[in-house]
Amino acid sequence: MIKRPDFANIGLERLEDRDLKYVIEHFPLPGRSYEEIARLILTLPSTLESLLNSEYIYHKIHEREELILQISPFLFFNVLLRRAAKDSETRKDKKIINYIANLLSIFIRTERLYKVEPHDTLSTDYMFELITEAASADARRQFLIYSHIGNFSLFISGFFPQWIEYRHRFKKRPLNLEHYVNYGRTYFQRASEYPMAREFGLDDVFLRMALLFEVYKDLLNEIARNHLVSLRS
Repeated sequence: MIKRPDFANIGLERLEDRDLKYVIEHFPLPGRSYEEIARLILTLPSTLESLLNSEYIYHKIHEREELILQISPFLFFNVLLRRAAKDSETRKDKKIINYIANLLSIFIRTERLYKVEPHDTLSTDYMFELITEAASADARRQFLIYSHIGNFSLFISGFFPQWIEYRHRFKKRPLNLEHYVNYGRTYFQRASEYPMAREFGLDDVFLRMALLFEVYKDLLNEIARNHLVSLRS
């Protein structure tokens, strides 16, 4: 059986004990102990989904600057994505929200951002290097490369669109924002066609991300504007 890649998570398994503790301690559920509520949440996934979608938890996370030290990046990004998607056509895409939250939580480590797999010895900085490698790779590696191109394109275009355009205009780099959007659409679609995508439940996820790439990019743009700038300042 093929090992699940670290980016291929579409559920809430990445939530840590400290996340459940934070959600429970900051949500008005009187009359029960932390242990009782934790058991209830874990046995009723819809309850946990409702908590993560709640205005109460969003505001608790939004108003506390030191929060990143108390919860996992996965919970942080999951709640912010749900908030950003609240009034969009993606608000019911729970698997994709979880997928992107997981992706952001692993890509905030710069060394992972530039590797197709965590254990790769070399980093890859250029799209053409990835595409060239994929042309002679086996099916497994091709799937991972195509997934990585889609993931990287979403992350960069979502969080750093001004950086992309600055490099294109003033540093004479060949790729502008439109290139990254096209790469994201194309390679999520290609990755969706592989048997590994079906095995990991990503075929429909990748296909929808290809079709709505700009919508998901815009969600990340909103998060970057409204939340990440304040954390950096």
